[in-house]
Amino acid sequence: MEYIKAFIVGGAICVIGQIIINKTQLTPAHVLVLFVTTGVILGALGVYEPIVKFGGAGATVPIPGFGYALAKGTISAVKEDGLLGAFTGGISATAGGITAAIVFGYLMAVFFNPKTKP
Repeated sequence: MEYIKAFIVGGAICVIGQIIINKTQLTPAHVLVLFVTTGVILGALGVYEPIVKFGGAGATVPIPGFGYALAKGTISAVKEDGLLGAFTGGISATAGGITAAIVFGYLMAVFFNPKTKP
């Protein structure tokens, strides 16, 4: 049942993104920024937490989940470290994901010889 919930939530996020791309003049890059910002705002307001509890990876793996992790890490760090946590919390909370993206992106570039599009 967890897989079905994750599929529903993750699929809904993707459908929303596709509708935004199809119905507006926004580029995928704009939608990316919109989704991260939305994840931060919903995470800070506590609205995204129930979505994460219901959808699990379906809510944390898509890009709004990154914004949610930034907000959650920042809030946690501010409670522990005060104002300094506002600058360090988001990065420390997402450092593992950022590191994995860089390492795996580099490995794919080494193994598969990427080419630019003409």
